[in-house]
Amino acid sequence: MIKKVSLNTLQKIKDSGEKFSMLTAYDYSTAKYFDEAGIDVILVGDSLAMVALGYETTHSVGIEEMIIFTKAVARGVNRALVVTDMPFMSYHADLTTALNNAGDLIKNGANAVKVEGANEHILNVVKRCIECGIPVMGHLGFTPQFLNTIGGYNIQGKSYDATLQILEQAKQLEKAGAFSIVLEMVPEESAKYITENLRIPTISCGAGRYCTSQVLVCDDMLGKYSEFKPKFARRYGDMKTLISDCAKQYDYDVKNGNFPGEQEIFRLSEEELRQLMLHAEV
Repeated sequence: MIKKVSLNTLQKIKDSGEKFSMLTAYDYSTAKYFDEAGIDVILVGDSLAMVALGYETTHSVGIEEMIIFTKAVARGVNRALVVTDMPFMSYHADLTTALNNAGDLIKNGANAVKVEGANEHILNVVKRCIECGIPVMGHLGFTPQFLNTIGGYNIQGKSYDATLQILEQAKQLEKAGAFSIVLEMVPEESAKYITENLRIPTISCGAGRYCTSQVLVCDDMLGKYSEFKPKFARRYGDMKTLISDCAKQYDYDVKNGNFPGEQEIFRLSEEELRQLMLHAEV
């Protein structure tokens, strides 16, 4: 029997000084392959707004869409912990809305939810979620849902004071009950200091080598999304070229009669064919 990754699993990894892996996924088959490969945490990220749905930012995806993608991913996973992003404005207006939306994600396959920021309202959302049995992952540093107020894709925590500010936010999230925190686009030294001063695991998204885990958007890792490549993303494949080459070969084979071939068709029995031919002669 496959042992499911739990919050305790991740905390034990942090306490032992080891690391766990994390990738985004947005569909059944990708999640299945990642799960079978041993990925520990699969994030249904609101990054799907850009890489799967073609929007310019993460702001355009809503809770209904996140539920659909969460269902698909959850069906493909047996072992990994499934975490779903709470999308833009799904938890900001009031506690009741936030709890209902978080609960809907859990009901539809997520094992935990992720929220960005650490203001007073968000800390209250984290506390109430925990009280309701909904695990929460935090997200600090560059927070894409706050893109317009941050002023662009800017590195965060670039100074002594800024690092301490992120650490204080992280401690507040930890106190509120968050089981881990993503640090995005933070200098490695800052992320290391923050990680060393927290009990819970940290997850690097462009925050260097000293966090408890690393996370990448799967389309960046696979080389499938070509609009831009973040500095911190390593491409382990070239799916863009593979997909394009396969489509070109298929197009050529269809137009030149090479597809389908003998092995890809069905045939009548000789008796049925004989009757058909006799009917054609009448």
